[in-house]
This record gives sequence, C-alpha cells and structure tokens, in this order.
Amino acid sequence: MSLVNDIMQSMEYGPSSEDASAARDWLARRGTFGHFINGSFTTPGQVFDTRDPSTGDVLARATQGTADDIAAAVKAARKAQRPWANLSGTERARFLYAIARHVQKRERFLSVLETLDNGKPIREARDGDIPLVARHFYHHAGWAELRDTQFPDHAPLGVCGQIIPWNFPLLMLAWKIAPALAAGNTVVLKPAEYTPLTALAFAEICQEVGLPAGVVNIVTGDGTTGAALVAADVDKIAFTGSTEVGRGIARALAGTGRRLTLELGGKSPFIVMEDADLDAAVEGVVDSIWFNQGQVCCAGSRILVAESVAERFETLMRARMDRLRVGAPLDKSTDIGAIVDPVQKDRILSICKAATDAGADLVGGQPQDGCFIAPGYLKNIAPANPGMQDEIFGPIATLSTFRTADEAIELANNTRYGLAGSVWSESATVATDMAARIKAGVIWINCANMFDAAAPFGGYRESGYGREGGHAGMLDYLAAPAPKNGGEGKLKPLDAVTDGDAAKPQGIDRTAKMYIGGAQKRPDGGASYAVPGGLAPLGSRKDIRNAVEAASKAGKWAAMGGHARAQVLYFLAENLAARADEFAARTNKREVEAAIARAFHYAAWADKFDGRNVQAKPGHLVNVIPEPMGIIGIACPNRNPLAGFLSLVLPAIAMGNSVVAIPAQNDPLAVADLYQVLDTSDVPAGVVNIVTGARDALATHLALHDEVAALWYCGTPEGHEAVDQAASGNLKPVWPVPHRDWTGNDAQGQDFLNHAVRQKTIWLPYGALPAGSGSAAY
Repeated sequence: MSLVNDIMQSMEYGPSSEDASAARDWLARRGTFGHFINGSFTTPGQVFDTRDPSTGDVLARATQGTADDIAAAVKAARKAQRPWANLSGTERARFLYAIARHVQKRERFLSVLETLDNGKPIREARDGDIPLVARHFYHHAGWAELRDTQFPDHAPLGVCGQIIPWNFPLLMLAWKIAPALAAGNTVVLKPAEYTPLTALAFAEICQEVGLPAGVVNIVTGDGTTGAALVAADVDKIAFTGSTEVGRGIARALAGTGRRLTLELGGKSPFIVMEDADLDAAVEGVVDSIWFNQGQVCCAGSRILVAESVAERFETLMRARMDRLRVGAPLDKSTDIGAIVDPVQKDRILSICKAATDAGADLVGGQPQDGCFIAPGYLKNIAPANPGMQDEIFGPIATLSTFRTADEAIELANNTRYGLAGSVWSESATVATDMAARIKAGVIWINCANMFDAAAPFGGYRESGYGREGGHAGMLDYLAAPAPKNGGEGKLKPLDAVTDGDAAKPQGIDRTAKMYIGGAQKRPDGGASYAVPGGLAPLGSRKDIRNAVEAASKAGKWAAMGGHARAQVLYFLAENLAARADEFAARTNKREVEAAIARAFHYAAWADKFDGRNVQAKPGHLVNVIPEPMGIIGIACPNRNPLAGFLSLVLPAIAMGNSVVAIPAQNDPLAVADLYQVLDTSDVPAGVVNIVTGARDALATHLALHDEVAALWYCGTPEGHEAVDQAASGNLKPVWPVPHRDWTGNDAQGQDFLNHAVRQKTIWLPYGALPAGSGSAAY
C-alpha cells in the first residue's frame, strides 16, 4: 500500500471508478430496443449489438432500421409538424425547457451511459458533454420564444432528417434537435450505429415531458438506414460525419431543392507563436488533440510551432504527454479512454504506418491491449505526408515548425479542410491577425475546443457548410419568405454562328466582348451566337477558368472595408443613372430604375451587415464575423436581364466577394456595356467578371472549379440538378435562387446578403473568469 507521502511525491492516482449500476440496471431492464416512432417504442426487429469499447462486452441490442421504419417515422413527423409549428413560441419553449431540466435531473445517469457506449473518460462526459446538452435546450427554448420577432416572416422547413456521429452522441443530438424544434420543425434522427444508447434514453425523456407524438422520432441502424433517411420525403438533411459520406449525400440531394447542412472532417491547425505562453499552449494541446481520444472533427491535430521555441515546447509537451493516463473510461483519473471500435483503432494505426513509411517519426502513439492507443505525435513530417493530409481521428497529432507568420499561415491553410484553428500568442495584434487569415469557420485564441450553444459552429471548404448554434444555426432551420414566382420564359436555342449568318451591321460594326480581369476579352474559342441586337461571345470552360483566375487576384476588394465598398457602389449608381436613357433603350426604364435602386440598396448595406458578439462562456469574448465567401459564381436569370444581373451581382460584391457572372443567355447584350460603368466607378479589376454563353454549361464549369467558393443559380430544375451534382465533388454550397420579378421589392434584401457570407466564430479570452463559473455549462 502506498504511503500518502509517497503519493504526494509521485502525484500518482489510485483507482476512482464511477458507479455504473444505475445505467447497467436500466440496460438490463430494457435489453433490446426498438425504434422511437410517433411517441412510443416499436417492437424490436432485426437487431445488432452495441458494445462497451473498453471491454468489448455487449451492453444492449438495438434494431436495424429499414426503409419502412424510416417511412413510418417520416409519416409520423409529417403528421405532427403542422400542429407543432402552430403552437405559440412560448408553448414550444416550455417543452424545450422541460427537456433541459430532465437532462439535468438524469445528468449522472446519462454521463455514465455515454461513457459505457462511447468509451470516452467519465470526466469528459460528466463535465463537458451532458452539461452542454442541457445548455443547448435551454438556449433554444429562448429562440423558440423569440423566433417570430427575431426572424420575421420566416417559416419552419417541415420535417428534418438528422444523422449524427459516434464521437459526441448525445451532444450532437442536442445540436440538431434543439434548433429544429425551436424553429417549428419535427425530426427523424438516426444516431450512429456504434452509440445509439443515449439517443434512446433521450427518447424516454421526450415521453416524460409529454412532447407531442411524432415531433421527435429516432430510428437506429447502420449506414443503410441513414441512406434511407436521405432518400425519404424530408425537407432537410443535417449531417455530421465523414467528408466522403457528406459528398455522397450532396450528390443524392442534387436538384431536389431540399435543404442540406454538412459538418464534416477537419485537419485543424494549432499555431504556437514565439511569444506564446508555452505552458498554457501545452495544456491547449491536451484539450485539443488528446481530448476524447482525438476523435474530434475540430481537433488541433496539426501543431505548428515557431522554430525559435520549438525545442522548449516539444520538451514540455512530451513531458505532459507522458503523464497522461490511458485506462478504464469510468475511472475519474483516466485522461485517455477507449477508441470507439476496433475498426477505428485499425484505421488510426494504418494512417500512422503510412506516415512513418513516408518518413515521419512517431513519438508515443503505441497500440495497447483492447481498444486503446496511447497519445502521440508525428514529427519530421513533410506537408504532403499522409499523416499531415489525412484526418487521423485519433490521439495522434503532427508537429512541424515555421519561421515566419506568413509561413505558418501557408502551412495552416495547406489542407482541403477548414473547420477550426487555434492560435497561441501573448500579442493581441498577432493573434487576431492570424485568426483573420486562417481559412476556417471557428478560431480559438489562447484556448481550444471551446463550444457553446450561442456560438455558431461549422466549416469552410471540404469541412462542409451551414452552421449549428446561435442565430446562424437557427437560420439553417428556417425558410426565408418566398418571392412571387415570376418565371423566366423558355431558353432560346443557342448555336455558334459564322460570319455569313451574322446580321448586317447598321453603321460602324461593333463587337460585344466578355469582361474578365477588368478588360474586354474575346472568347477563347472565337465563337459567337445570335441574340437580339447582334452577336454575343460564346464562352467556354477556358473562359471560365480565366475569369476565376482573374477573380482570385481581386483580394484587395474585401480588404477595402465596407465603407470603401459602399462608396464604389454609390459611384456605380451615379454613373448608371447618368447613362439611364442608353440602358433603357436596350431594356426598359423600369429595369434601369431598379438597377440603380439595387446599387443604392447594397451600398447602404455594405458597412451595416454586422456580425455579433454572443454571450457564451464567461471569460471569453465570442465574435461572429460575416466573412465574404471568396469567389461566387452567379448564373443569372433570363427575365429582366439588366435588373436580374445586378440584383445578384451587387449583394455579392457589397460583402467583399469577387464574382464570375453569366448574364441572361437569351439577351446578354443588355449588360454588354456595363463594363464601362464598372470601370468608371472604380470597381477593381477582377471583382466583376462577365462570361456570356450557354448558362447551364458555364454554370457547371463554375461548380466544378475548386477556387469557386459558392454558386448562385437561377434557372431550370434540370440545370440546378446538373450544377448540384458538379458542386458535390468539392462540396461548395449552391443557392437555387427562386425566380421573381427582378424589378420588384423582393429582389433585394438580407436574404441575398446571408448567402454572400459565411460566419466565422472567433473566441478570445476576455476579463477575469468569475469564481465558480468554470464548468461547461456554468
């Protein structure tokens, strides 16, 4: 037996196991679970085992969901949706409040059950996950109460299909169900096959609080069950999981018009500047990559350290890593629990082998008996090494060095992902500069893996699109007011013409050109097509490529700031007004007046579309900043060719984006001389690029281009499907812009601006942390 004096010297812990008897008794009483559909549990069908990852023992059996099960759940949700949406905000808020209270009443039971099913340390489930579950339902009870005043004229989407992963089973459920219910939707949720138990316990809570039947439905099963939900008659799919599966879901929903949000993989940078508090940064590493066994999509798995402090930092990090305890998840002294399944353990080890085969050195990270892997990191690793590029999703980081801030940013952004990042520096100027330059949706400054229901969470690029949490997360479960459909008429046949086919010119012959990089350009293929008033350039894939390249060089436009962009748009309105009669002769007076009004409208918005400072954890300032998407491809409508073009281009550039726009296919000459207005209005070269030709073919080329961050498409259902399919490959969001009268009042407004930006959440330390407020849900 160890003496107290010896323990004080070694700081070793004895076993301190959490009592799991209540959870095990609950499992024993139930044994085999059916689905939760229409307010009650179904009779179990074909079942699968759910196991304790730390021992391999069977905990319970859950039913494998079929397409018929999904159909029954969707039917129940559809029947319940209208009555649920028709409740007052206060009535929905009371249900969400009751759920939060019942989660707190069963906090210890849920913590133990989550640890048994998932393998994470009990400390993390008890102090992190479950309190945040309650926090999400409390927070969204507030949004239910305030929905109609804070989101005027918005409506719930209907029935939402939700598919969640196994790394935070109950917390991911709360992230999705709470905002959906607050907005007035009903849900069908599929938990991960490995970890269904806390979702089924949550179903009992829904019964306890008297939630109306059909509002929440839970169908368990594997990937085939998830595929059935994606194919079902739901109005939205919200998915958290792997990038490859997310890409497949995007393809499956292409052209359907159903809403989709994706929170996918990550390979997040963890940047340690030379002036950082190294001891604090090392603790940040523990919280970032060794938290939850590294099974975190936003884990700071790529540690980038200033060369001047790298040796000292690695010494401190190695010493801290060596003292982390790997062991039984229910032991309160355990730091690193079990990997969720042997399949996942094998995947982690295979990536580590590929990394070392490619020249990296693995420090620590050794497999242990059972489903355990010791914490570790890969060093001497090249940027192209598989360990640097692939998401390991385990307790293994990479360690690299940099010499300058620019090099750090280049390394940080050298990934196809863009979910999160962490910056460590004692200089506010340095830290915020780095945060602004990292291409990711969430940035933590001198902290890591901070979450709150008020703080939007989501990624850029192949980390997905859409946000969960806060105001932005609510918008993703609401539909903006629908405009009156104005249609656009039939597309006219488009054929290249020869000189002999061309109309005889009146007076001096004039050649319309495209506008790329601030200059008029002939089409790369040298072809034209007949349109009212003459010939228009017939653009091709090469012209799209040239336009995207020009747009990528217009970065100074975003850096100008909202006020400077507003002045340019006011100037544009002034110059357009000076030539109103000329443009009216090509279209009509109403269109020109609408075009001028659009310029004034978005000039007004350019410096007023503000971010938010949200009230999250005490001791932190959380800023939600609307950042420009980057390059937006825009396929414009045929109706109102001038007003339609500017109604889409102007909100995009007002927010700091550059655009590649395809004007009305039938009548592109209405904007042929707009380049002169852009030039004389001081719009920088490359901010607006105009490529004329076959709208759907050109839009598909834009969707395929990796540098195009988003696409707006106003056209046919067939064209929308083709664009969606093309965009699914690189996971860019596509906005199918509804047709309308582009000279009317509903052709402008905040909905356009919402699609022109993506929210970036930045966490900064702020003030002193009040005593007693350090828990996850305070």
